[in-house]
Amino acid sequence: MARYIFITGGVVSSLGKGLASAALGALLQARGFSVRLRKLDPYLNVDPGTMSPFEHGEVFVTDDGAETDLDLGHYERFTGVPARISDSVSSGRIYSNVLEKERRGDYLGKTIQVVPHVTNEIKDFLSIGEDEVDFMLCEIGGTVGDIEGLPFFEAIRQFSHDRPRGQCIFMHLTLLPYLAASGELKTKPTQHSVKELQSIGIAPDILVCRSEQPIPDKEREKIALFCNVRKEHVVAAYDLKSIYEAPLAYHREGLDQAVLDVFQISPAPKPDLTVWLDVVDRIQNTDGAVNIAIVGKYVQLEDAYKSIKEALIHGGMANRVKVNVEWVDAEIFEREDPAAHLEGFHAILVPGGFGERGTEGKIKAAEFARTRKIPYLGICLGMQMAVIEAARNVAGMKDAGSEEFDHEAGKRRFEPVVYHLKEWVQGNEKVQRKVSDDKGGTMRLGAYDAVLKDGTRVAAIYGTTAIDERHRHRYEVDTKYREKLEGCGLTFSGMSPDGRLPEIVESSDHPWFIGVQYHPELKSKPFAPHPLFADFVRAALATSRLV
Repeated sequence: MARYIFITGGVVSSLGKGLASAALGALLQARGFSVRLRKLDPYLNVDPGTMSPFEHGEVFVTDDGAETDLDLGHYERFTGVPARISDSVSSGRIYSNVLEKERRGDYLGKTIQVVPHVTNEIKDFLSIGEDEVDFMLCEIGGTVGDIEGLPFFEAIRQFSHDRPRGQCIFMHLTLLPYLAASGELKTKPTQHSVKELQSIGIAPDILVCRSEQPIPDKEREKIALFCNVRKEHVVAAYDLKSIYEAPLAYHREGLDQAVLDVFQISPAPKPDLTVWLDVVDRIQNTDGAVNIAIVGKYVQLEDAYKSIKEALIHGGMANRVKVNVEWVDAEIFEREDPAAHLEGFHAILVPGGFGERGTEGKIKAAEFARTRKIPYLGICLGMQMAVIEAARNVAGMKDAGSEEFDHEAGKRRFEPVVYHLKEWVQGNEKVQRKVSDDKGGTMRLGAYDAVLKDGTRVAAIYGTTAIDERHRHRYEVDTKYREKLEGCGLTFSGMSPDGRLPEIVESSDHPWFIGVQYHPELKSKPFAPHPLFADFVRAALATSRLV
């Protein structure tokens, strides 16, 4: 049965609970233990699928089709353990499950309350797969004291009480603010945060303290005394140049040893940190740099493209180069010439998105990359915009566009080169959708197989003609235009196994021009860069040497 580590946060949000959880998971793996990481989010949305990227950052999609918090991306990137639908839950999902049971009569006429019905539902979620791994790391979203988080805190308190002594521990992240005027680190916010946690029956075993300055022994002793933890279990978390330095940094501070000490695992297996030493070496010791533009519509919030940025960094590691990413607002190109903004970049990436806003700018970015022979990677909507650009400017279809934009406008304006996907095959079943369906969870979600055309660039990059990648879309390129587009040099180099859905297009007369309907960034890891991103950065490097 798994040992449980509950990770909570206090003082302020965005302290890095997800990163700390992921790094701890990686360190436990380095000591030979198996791990699984989970996220419990207090918001009332059933999942992040219908939330704006400006609200929540990117939506991370699992192989089994769950739309989840971006922290699950950190978990996968640091541990390599594929996340699944049972690794993410929100208050909305919990309450929805409880109310469905109440409507069915499962509670036999009882009055439904937060305690015990909601808390029991959370505990049932925590128990899923507990016999599969050595450690289960469960991160609670938000900060202690948030009213919507109280059921989760009560549930993990009960869960720890129900289990044998020593099977559950609590790790609490806080902030030690530095006051420049007095030259002091202030411990009082941490004391109050722990006091709030203790008031609901949870006593932290380990404190991870974010700080911009070194934490003197005097402050560590003060925190340990007033927060009732051992001094050696007050762990410093300093700002890092790269998040991939976190496992080594936390190991130096003794986080993994503190966890094993609390669980009384002795003697503790020694860690093998070879993988992370190599990752950090590839980050710190680079040979050159490339400049890549990400032309998107959510560029004001970088977390909207979190996995893409990380996958580009991984591609840089594979080539031992530094990747300089610049965010370019696609809407600018609807008013100005792209050349003024894209000159000097060694490659262009156009990511996914929803809605018509900014799409004409993305089309112009694709045209710039195609005509200037600059490496181009289009992901999801970025692929569709590349196809529309080729249809308009090469195939002579001046009204080419997407059915998505017509649906949004409420009138027919375009010839739908990209159409609303109404049915597809998932496993052995046919899935059907209508435009009028609810938005949440109705897209083509999760991992699907694709067959690559032998002799194409993508087949060479992958080193195989059979792949599976994660999807999140409800519009597709229409194959009835395939012959016309291929006659203009745009090869459909990857298709669904039944041959009905285009997965990849590439330009046959361009050094590196690829569009993919799926999201390859979701599978990239620092110790296993995705082949598309590794080759994309290689192509950018080749371009940089030609300039």
